[in-house]
Amino acid sequence: MNAKIDASGADGALKAKHRAMWALGDYPAVAEEVIPDLGAILVEACGVGRGDRVLDVAAGSGNAAIPAALAGAGVVASDLTPELLEVGRGLAARRGAQVEWRRADAEALPFGDGEFDTVLSCVGVMFAPHHQAAADELVRVCRPGGTIGLVNWTPEGFVGQMFATMKPYAPPPPAGAQPPPLWGSEEHVRGLFGDRVTEVGVRRQSVTVDRFDSPDAFRDFFKANYGPTVAVYRAVAGDAERVAALDHDLSELARRHMQGGEKSVMEWEYLLFTARRNG
Repeated sequence: MNAKIDASGADGALKAKHRAMWALGDYPAVAEEVIPDLGAILVEACGVGRGDRVLDVAAGSGNAAIPAALAGAGVVASDLTPELLEVGRGLAARRGAQVEWRRADAEALPFGDGEFDTVLSCVGVMFAPHHQAAADELVRVCRPGGTIGLVNWTPEGFVGQMFATMKPYAPPPPAGAQPPPLWGSEEHVRGLFGDRVTEVGVRRQSVTVDRFDSPDAFRDFFKANYGPTVAVYRAVAGDAERVAALDHDLSELARRHMQGGEKSVMEWEYLLFTARRNG
């Protein structure tokens, strides 16, 4: 088991910054309007069924937790950002899903060893800054023989390229923090889990995104709603030229990925990882 990350000092400040970033904008709108089916894909890939004890790590507003509960599992949804959990409670209630919502740090989960049959995360745990610490916790709370399942954006796919596009405009990351899209690299994620897992399944897939009728519509939606993008714009807000340059770069990224150049459909690549915990 990995030592718990110190919640004081520099790391505590970093976690507070992450909480604040994901509370910016309206991430639940991104999950519900842009990638509504992604969590259900992960739940199906993990074989979640009635009576399973499931933990959704960095659950946000429940994109995976709610489908898991509707499949009959007993689900705990954990996230660092309480504002997202509060939205998730409302969404679950409207869909008739029974989910337990817990505020928790993915790098120091408040659960017992081997407590869950399935531990999953849908484009969530990849944003924890210390990758090995987060992977160690996923393994620790999964029972021997249980399933670990992840959906992570790839570095080469649209979202990975969006982070690369925003990087020149963002403040430098804190020392020791690793880039989120690394979790979408098969070599990296295999290295994080090592020989602690078996029956590893890794495949690249894509989700079709047809929410936006133009590149600028994509840019404006993410500029207003996606926490990391909102944060980058805030970082350059005092420089009109840099704001305009970032506007241009994000629109051009979307334009390149829209089929036929101007059509509204994009394919966003992700890595689907499933494995069983050894033990």
